Amino acid sequence: MHFFLHMCNFCCNFVRFLDNCALMSINELYNILYKGMAFNITPDQITKVRDSYDFLRRFERDKIIYGINTGFGPMAQWRVEDEHLKELQYNIIRSHATGAGSPLNDHCVRAAMYARLGSFLQGKSGVHEDIVWLLQEFVNRNIIPYIPEHGSVGASGDLVQLAHIALCLIGEGKVHYHGEWLPTAHVLRKEGLHPVGIHIREGLSATNGTSVMTGIAAINHIEATQLLDWAVLASVWMNEIASSYDDLMSEPLNDCRRHDGQIRIAAQMRKIATGSRCLKQREHALYQGKHCEHKFKDKVQAYYSLRCTPQILGPILETLDNARRVIDEELNAASDNPIVDCETQNVYHGGNFHGDYISLEEDKVKIAMVRLIMTAERQLNYLLHDRINGILPPFLNRGTLGLQYGMQAMQFTATSTTAECQTLAMPNYVHSIPNNNDNQDIVSMGTNTAELCAKVIENAYQVMAILVMALAQATDCLEIADNLAPATAKVYADIRSFIPELIEDRPHYEEIAQIESYLKQKK
Repeated sequence: MHFFLHMCNFCCNFVRFLDNCALMSINELYNILYKGMAFNITPDQITKVRDSYDFLRRFERDKIIYGINTGFGPMAQWRVEDEHLKELQYNIIRSHATGAGSPLNDHCVRAAMYARLGSFLQGKSGVHEDIVWLLQEFVNRNIIPYIPEHGSVGASGDLVQLAHIALCLIGEGKVHYHGEWLPTAHVLRKEGLHPVGIHIREGLSATNGTSVMTGIAAINHIEATQLLDWAVLASVWMNEIASSYDDLMSEPLNDCRRHDGQIRIAAQMRKIATGSRCLKQREHALYQGKHCEHKFKDKVQAYYSLRCTPQILGPILETLDNARRVIDEELNAASDNPIVDCETQNVYHGGNFHGDYISLEEDKVKIAMVRLIMTAERQLNYLLHDRINGILPPFLNRGTLGLQYGMQAMQFTATSTTAECQTLAMPNYVHSIPNNNDNQDIVSMGTNTAELCAKVIENAYQVMAILVMALAQATDCLEIADNLAPATAKVYADIRSFIPELIEDRPHYEEIAQIESYLKQKK
């Protein structure tokens, strides 16, 4: 029986693997957003869309199907007469374009449209292909619908935010185009494009699904993964400055803990540390010769924020790995309702629009990023606190103590920003509030969670920028630039190419922003 269950699980996973071979993915989205790659719908994908539409057009006659000839949500108990069916689809778009707050950034909106394409291209929505082609053009031509940040409870998907995309697809609302906010109709005419018409259920399908939260989550993953790489490099650089023993990243030590994330982080640290002349080898310093000292001059073991980096960053890496799997699955998922299935010749009503998968993962990523930046803040404290490190001037001050202040005030910024992240770490996945006449009696809040995660990641980059500035300053204080590993020496040289060494006091807010931009550069 155990073997049978094992084989069933294997078969299910193998089917998922085969389904995912058409893949839309975070990797492809990265290339679209940052490498200028165009998104091209394949012939197989458009065939699925056409087949789904043709089947629904035949199937829906003389049947009651939610959102085609009924009202929406709690209004589903009311039938809509045939002469009003197109009006019904336009009404859901216009009535739900009710978002508030600042607009989402262009990358998040393009990612949301990419995710919506991923849902439509499963061929489970019954939409006309026109909406798919126009979405592709919006993505490829950088036509960015206005989507306010607030509005979704993440249950019938992102109804409000997706309605703002749909509003632009029917030629209404406004878009961000070549740096300006312009009427959609004007931009469509300029680009030689035509608004989408309503055929059967385009209004409901365009507004119903998890695409906005998924798009934001995908952007978060790209930014968080890059930030983790910086945290690993910064931790190696930290240990070079502290002249730590290198066995903290050794293979035998980390392999016996058995956790894949820890093992991979340690391997990454060893690769970065290759060629360093700052790290010490315990077997040479402490395991050879006779040691008669009562008190050792050098620390036998470094502080936890330096020594335990593989153990701290390892779980973060594994959290991001799992989030990637979930996001990639969601990018290739039909998150509509109802589901139009050509293979079984049926229309299924359910809740594939519910955003729990994304909400839970984004809470985990958010918590992991808070942990990452808490570690960075403690590493910064080590550098600035002369009585802890024992080798550096207070606040890395290379000027006159008392007259100059070094990096003292930058720690205020890093600490307060880290504290805000700790507050934002509170799980949002558990904050369901019933609404919609209690039709939506338990909701995911997935888009809110993804946006809070994005805020934490943005904060974390600011703290990391201050840490990197401090690492460069500490390198100057100790005059060890020539002894750094090539990997950390390159970052030091990069920073010093646009931020000079700090001796006399000067404002730093623009420098912090410059380093943050440097850290966010996509390779």
